[in-house]
Amino acid sequence: MTAPVAFHPATGAGAPLLVAEGITVRFGGVTAVRNISLAVRPGEILGLIGPNGAGKTTLFNALTGFVRPSAGRVTFAGRDVTHVQPQARARMGMARTFQVERPFEDLSVLENVLVASFLHHRGRAAEDQAYAVLERVGLSDRAAQPAAELNLARRRRLELAKALALEPRLLFLDESIAGLNPPAQQEMVALIRTLAASGLGIVMVEHIMHVIMTLSDHVICMAFGELLAEGQPQAVATHPDVIRAYLGDEHD
Repeated sequence: MTAPVAFHPATGAGAPLLVAEGITVRFGGVTAVRNISLAVRPGEILGLIGPNGAGKTTLFNALTGFVRPSAGRVTFAGRDVTHVQPQARARMGMARTFQVERPFEDLSVLENVLVASFLHHRGRAAEDQAYAVLERVGLSDRAAQPAAELNLARRRRLELAKALALEPRLLFLDESIAGLNPPAQQEMVALIRTLAASGLGIVMVEHIMHVIMTLSDHVICMAFGELLAEGQPQAVATHPDVIRAYLGDEHD
């Protein structure tokens, strides 16, 4: 079932921002991720897909520093970050969103983004940068609103704004579109495309297949912790092993 492990020909320009080699994650006697390699260049969107329990979230966490790999290596901008803590990676230019939004509900929308802006800025510069980020994600008119009052779509945008306020070169999106209604999905897709067009490298986990297949330049499909298929979206979507993993053997 396991496809050959190899670096894909990333479509973005320049040297890879992120290179992961042979990432393996074990929890006790269970291997959650086995020997996964990938690369992401500036302006490229890499999609991670797979059925529930495939190991994509564990891989995502290993790439972002929230889980330590049992084997393998992660490099960012040419520097080995395999054992670097998430907060240090943020300073280097890696940022992520979370599947479950975590706003500071007692703070305003602007204040939430300011918390992240303070990583690189102070005083008026931080406030100006926070406003610019809110404008970028379409939340500038909500700057003074308490974060607790936002609906799901706006909470997702706030989650994204907090990540962007870290001024990343590489952005990890954890199901930023799942659960949104169709108009909100379309707006988020357009925003993600704009971010990639600006040169951001993006790695995203998403369950809405038509969305991730439309957005991604390259797709990696996992099953049982292993690489099942990888390539351009259409090739992965029609791969027999991918169809079997999602729909079952009766669809052979």
